[in-house]
Amino acid sequence: MKVVVLSGSNVGTKTRTVMDYVAQAVMAQDPDIEVTLIDLAEADMVFSDGRNFTEYSGDTGRVTAALMDADAIVIGTPIFQASIPASLKNVFDLLPVNAFRDKVVAAIATAGSAKHYLIPQQHLLPILTYMKAQVVSPYVFVEERDLHRGQIVSEDVIARLDRLVEDTIVLTKTYAAIREEKEAAYGF
Repeated sequence: MKVVVLSGSNVGTKTRTVMDYVAQAVMAQDPDIEVTLIDLAEADMVFSDGRNFTEYSGDTGRVTAALMDADAIVIGTPIFQASIPASLKNVFDLLPVNAFRDKVVAAIATAGSAKHYLIPQQHLLPILTYMKAQVVSPYVFVEERDLHRGQIVSEDVIARLDRLVEDTIVLTKTYAAIREEKEAAYGF
């Protein structure tokens, strides 16, 4: 199984802190899983110009190929101006409309206050659904107060992240087994 953990912003550190934890949690729950952590702050991404994702090179080609090749994706996004950042939206624009078909996708949002709790529900989840993702519910919302000096300090957040990781792995294995059974029924 291949899992991509995507830190979906080109600025800031809070989302990356959470996604580092998630990557470690995936490996701790199942060491056989191939985990790839992608931080958009470390990638030199170009803006989508309508080309097929296979035509991009460099970091853009690497990021899109990893997402397309993944069995599961955990997306972390900060909330800026009551929305997801443009860097994350650009990643979605680089991919085909069915990019997440047969993929399990989990979401995590970081924000300065609880006032932004519903932003993932309004901005991120519709995109994931449109792109045919099997979305893990519920997403995890992390406030600024849950982090301190580059560490997650809320035991509740840690428990919710661990559960999200567990649910993502279980759902990915379950959907894979269902697909294999359906494909075997075709007999060719």
